[in-house]
Amino acid sequence: MTKEKIELLLTQAFQPSYLQVVDDSHKHIGHAGASQGGHYNVTIVSKSFEGKKLLESHRMIYQALEPVKSSIHALAIRCSDH
Repeated sequence: MTKEKIELLLTQAFQPSYLQVVDDSHKHIGHAGASQGGHYNVTIVSKSFEGKKLLESHRMIYQALEPVKSSIHALAIRCSDH
């Protein structure tokens, strides 16, 4: 369910031309902290990131995901404006 919430929040915030959210939590079962939230990989392309430095774009994404942050243990982000 968190994967779908991540997709919804990112879509609402950035209207991406491309969005892929992969739940890799199953790969981390038994690892320290794995029970405290999921492991996700996000690839997102949005004009919202145009002119932004990578760190700024990542901060924007983390801010958009604030409502589900307690459900996320690890988040890998690949973002672009094109």
